[in-house]
Amino acid sequence: MSALRFSGPVLPDGEVREVYVVDGRITYDRPAGAESAGEGWIVPGLVDAHNHLGLEDGGAVDDAEIERTAIADRDNGVLLTRDCGSPADTRWVHEREDLPRLIRCGRHVARTKRYLRNYAQEVEPDGLAEAVAEQAVDGDGWVKLVGDWISRDDGDLAPSFPADAVAAAIQVAHAQGAKVTAHCFGADSLSPLLEAGIDCIEHGTGLTAAHLDRMVAGGVALVPTVLQTGKFPGFAEAGRDKFPAYSATMESLYATRREVLMNAYDAGVALYVGSDGGGSSRHGVLHEEILAMAAMGLPNEYVLGAASWRGRAWLGWNPGLDEGDPADFVVYPRNPVEDLSVLAEPSRVVLRGRVVA
Repeated sequence: MSALRFSGPVLPDGEVREVYVVDGRITYDRPAGAESAGEGWIVPGLVDAHNHLGLEDGGAVDDAEIERTAIADRDNGVLLTRDCGSPADTRWVHEREDLPRLIRCGRHVARTKRYLRNYAQEVEPDGLAEAVAEQAVDGDGWVKLVGDWISRDDGDLAPSFPADAVAAAIQVAHAQGAKVTAHCFGADSLSPLLEAGIDCIEHGTGLTAAHLDRMVAGGVALVPTVLQTGKFPGFAEAGRDKFPAYSATMESLYATRREVLMNAYDAGVALYVGSDGGGSSRHGVLHEEILAMAAMGLPNEYVLGAASWRGRAWLGWNPGLDEGDPADFVVYPRNPVEDLSVLAEPSRVVLRGRVVA
């Protein structure tokens, strides 16, 4: 493979540099015969920290659809994906050098008949720890719990599992070297998860000040998926006749979601960016989630960092583009810190040292 040269300001520090790519890695020592491959603002590859590669509304999809959606994400600048639960076996994606790097969670682990059909491994509380142990082995260092969902008996959101089952399950995951995250819309499921030492919360629209303090103290991350939580009025309307209490809960959570997000930011909770791509959500739209988070009031540079260098560091990858780092980056025609809309129009996408888009 011939050496490639890219030039422009390199984020996060914005220093103008000549960046060379040789054998899939970054170097700043100019090699002989380097070909000019792009100019512009150079950003470490974007991170979709809440994605569902291999999932549609009916459950798992085939490999051709997995490939199509992975390419849509990649062409949007997403070069590292944390899959947050999928019924499809996506292990083969690891072998494809043209597809984004993938961190798999295995299947969601949910309460029996308390989640969307064909998505999760469904268990009762006495089987939760065993199921989590299975998913910890199957995934790439993360396990996804469904922390709450509508209870038809209660007619409202309710925790999926009792606190003792949650604590045992998280202990099992950690003993196997896996981290745990959980889908949580409401407030009631959060304290047991945080007390048990969970590593991340997804959505988190029910977080209170006490929860946020505990998250900061424990280094627990939040992926708020604001495009997904923007659907709450539709969820409320769909449940209004049969489940009025649930409908009122979803309306209340929607009304306070911006306040909760900004309280989390002000408290110092580490926020990351996830599109929730899969199911009823689209792939290839991480830039829309970034813009939506900024529209809530988060600073542009903070959100971009959460979707790039800070997100990469959180998931164990190179945060910047230092000598010898993997050459995974995106080139934009304008400064994305000043204009986040440019994230929809990358000039070059470089993955594993190859220009792939």
